[in-house]
Amino acid sequence: MLQNEETLQLIKEAQNGSDEAKTLLLYHNLPLIKSIVRRYKNKQIEYDDLIQLGTLGLIKAINNFDTSFGVRFSTYAVPMIAGEIKRFIRDDGAIKVSRSIKAQSQKINAFIEEYRHIHQKDPTISEIAEEFDIGEQDVVFTLDSSKYPVSLYTENDEDGLSLIDRLSAKGCQDDEIDKIIIKDLIKNLDERDKKIIYLRYYRDKTQSEIARELGVSQVQISRLEARIIEKLKKELV
Repeated sequence: MLQNEETLQLIKEAQNGSDEAKTLLLYHNLPLIKSIVRRYKNKQIEYDDLIQLGTLGLIKAINNFDTSFGVRFSTYAVPMIAGEIKRFIRDDGAIKVSRSIKAQSQKINAFIEEYRHIHQKDPTISEIAEEFDIGEQDVVFTLDSSKYPVSLYTENDEDGLSLIDRLSAKGCQDDEIDKIIIKDLIKNLDERDKKIIYLRYYRDKTQSEIARELGVSQVQISRLEARIIEKLKKELV
């Protein structure tokens, strides 16, 4: 990765039309793109296509980055890269669930709930098929459609939010992005500080567990962690 000053200079040159500067930025930020792409593998999209999407996100970040933001370029670029991939999966994913199937699924589920309330048991597939005048295979398909992994990216008709957006709002996505950013920052720490951050945030160990491993007290680890985090915050600006 480039030093922050080198990155800012290349961004200025790229925004002024330098293809060479843009190529250098793409080359040196390829590890960052790959680290984000790894999170989206196994979603029926080729790895090379994911890299291209990540590259497109990085180019957008280069074109739109403003040094007055007061953050490192990598901090700004990560959500841009991830967003480009997410949009493709959401809008152009291989599996789509149509509105008619979703509507049919809601009706079937409502019927199941009503049947369960009246009869104190679930209806059989054949009873559902008879109620809706469809084949038993169609019943199974309709009910299973709501379980497809890609439905994570299907927007809710009421508020326009997908399930993955709701999860992101709870911090899951931000946590992963934070880890990528932190990984870029801790390179300049000494070995002890680097190990503390690695064990704490990548191995999910408690302060007490780290203290035992390093042969110090939990209070010392708490103080060291606070000092390291403060140092990393200053690196972001």
